[in-house]
Amino acid sequence: MGSALIEYDRKLAGAYGRTLVGVDEVGRGPFAGPVFAAALSLPLEEEIEGVDDSKKLSPKAREALFERIVERADFVAVCSCDAAAVDELNILNATRRAMTACLKFLDETPLVLVDAVRLDIPQPTLHPVRGDGLSYHIAAASIAAKVLRDRFMTAQDALWPGYGFARNKGYGTAEHREAILRLGPCPLHRRTFLNNLLGPAEKPLFSRSEGREVKVEFLKLPRKTDGEPALGRQEADRERKDRELS
Repeated sequence: MGSALIEYDRKLAGAYGRTLVGVDEVGRGPFAGPVFAAALSLPLEEEIEGVDDSKKLSPKAREALFERIVERADFVAVCSCDAAAVDELNILNATRRAMTACLKFLDETPLVLVDAVRLDIPQPTLHPVRGDGLSYHIAAASIAAKVLRDRFMTAQDALWPGYGFARNKGYGTAEHREAILRLGPCPLHRRTFLNNLLGPAEKPLFSRSEGREVKVEFLKLPRKTDGEPALGRQEADRERKDRELS
């Protein structure tokens, strides 16, 4: 017997006779930064001890688990929608766009477990509410999305100093609110999230024509039948820089 999370997934895999893919997002609530989504598939025979809802884990634990998840996973895709997309589409639709982009890399038809959000996808799908506390796969996806988004926001702190992004990760802390009032928003900010703080904007404050609606942040594909290795970290890094999904 394993944890309640992996037993939940084992029962679903047995009942549906399909491989499972878990999907979750991080970053729906912040004032700044992209929303990240992750989709992944893990073997169910051996459990990665400690996998849980990312919100229950320390940053150190998430980082360690992320490395183990990527090592063990058959498939991992992490995609993001930036602040411009959030402002244009709204946060729910931007989240759906990022989640759907992750699933475009699947060749097979697994059972997809999505934390509450409903997607228009061809795969059979279940939408357990608070799924990151129920499903091993969704919890693992929440860790992957959280780790990569936190890394992104920490890196942005040097590019946009004064907002405390390394500490607040774009969330609306008192420090962050004060910085916005003092410095004004930067291109990472979701202008539609700042209406209560700054009042409605009559027009976009920044030109975002070069921004990408969906970016591939990380990708590990299953091994091909001819034994060719899956797409690795270096290749994924290059993909992250120049690949755009419409």
